[in-house]
Amino acid sequence: MSKILIIEDEASIRRVLTKILSEENDTYQVEEAEDGVQGLEKIKNSDYDLVLCDIKMPKMDGEELLEAVKKIKPEIPIVMISGHGDMETAINTMRLGAFDYISKPPDLNRLLNTVRNALDKKQLVVENKILKKKVSKNYEMIGNSEPIDHIKQMIEKVAPTDARVLITGPNGTGKELVAHQLHENSNRSQQAIIEVNCAAIPSELIESELFGHVKGAFTSAVKDRAGKFEAANGGTIFLDEIGDMSLSAQAKVLRALQENLIQRVGADKDIKVDVRVIAATNSDIKTEVKNKTFREDLLYRINTMEINLPALRERKDDIVPMANFILQEIAEKYNHGSETSRWNFDDNVAPYLEKYTLEQLNTIPEGFSNTIFWNIAHIVVTQQLLVYKLSGLPMQVSDDLVEKYRKGTKPEQDATQEEVDLIKKKPSMIGINVLPGIIESDSAFVDAAA
Repeated sequence: MSKILIIEDEASIRRVLTKILSEENDTYQVEEAEDGVQGLEKIKNSDYDLVLCDIKMPKMDGEELLEAVKKIKPEIPIVMISGHGDMETAINTMRLGAFDYISKPPDLNRLLNTVRNALDKKQLVVENKILKKKVSKNYEMIGNSEPIDHIKQMIEKVAPTDARVLITGPNGTGKELVAHQLHENSNRSQQAIIEVNCAAIPSELIESELFGHVKGAFTSAVKDRAGKFEAANGGTIFLDEIGDMSLSAQAKVLRALQENLIQRVGADKDIKVDVRVIAATNSDIKTEVKNKTFREDLLYRINTMEINLPALRERKDDIVPMANFILQEIAEKYNHGSETSRWNFDDNVAPYLEKYTLEQLNTIPEGFSNTIFWNIAHIVVTQQLLVYKLSGLPMQVSDDLVEKYRKGTKPEQDATQEEVDLIKKKPSMIGINVLPGIIESDSAFVDAAA
């Protein structure tokens, strides 16, 4: 249901506009305001999908209202309507951010088309906001250890600039996450961030992938194609594993950074681009420079600021918050969000998880059914012991037995052999692969319990 506000000082025009909109679509919820002050108060206290506003009104005219609304709710499309308008007024309202300008008496078809287009735009804005929130959450930085706090401070300082950043660190430490944080907190955040995994693209295709090609440039080039640099124009390009890029491609990237010019493969025409470059590598790039497999001048260009990411084992304070964040993600995905507070990891899980990468931890929840998921969520970590409450099996482990395990009681003392065998079952035997390698055998599980 679309909510529309008509701000007009003449009651007869308000009635006509309300009638037109109601007959056009019975899902439109139309409200009225008789002057700019009343209209602004309504906008402050309610969310509207569209505002139709007269220009010449008492107390506050339409241009003043337009400026005020754009400061507090810039996403609302505002269509200005006036019987006293001229070209200068129309241009000024469009400059102030009006969606459109319509003269009185309005042409019916034009008015309704403008309303539909404005509502479509509002819907796109809302969907884009929701999507951006989801994307932002996907790339949220979890943890408050000293290394992570330092990285967050560096991101906060460098993100608003156009400085090129080189992100270094072992595989699975979150280099992609940092790249997205840099982009989302930059002045380019409204434009795209284009990711290129240089290691995944064959060396003979990397130039075409980055810079595009023209028809006939090579055998499979059946039509012109833009490259990643063109796609990222106005935004950010993230060159992951840049150390694996061929020397010839490095030379072209260097030119793009020096002159803001690229050239499609097979073309002789330069294309101007405005792109911020963020690069990442897990290799020792300075050693590669010494070995002449990476250009020193390119390293100089991409390394205005370096952000080094330590392995998870070097920031142990972040392990448990990260594991619980992932658990919460699983819970929300399967509509169990309110229950995770009872089944959280505690500090004793850190020794079991510190050898894994962030990437490995994030693969835990994928591919499970709802039932199996909740078996995973029923992990309790205490006394350096992983206890599985296997509610999905025919025979259940009682809450009393779980509580005894939490207190460190050995199973031989308080459980039947059948219960002991059930608790000792390896996750793989019941289709659960929670944390690969944490519990590698029955004996390892018993050792942990001891």
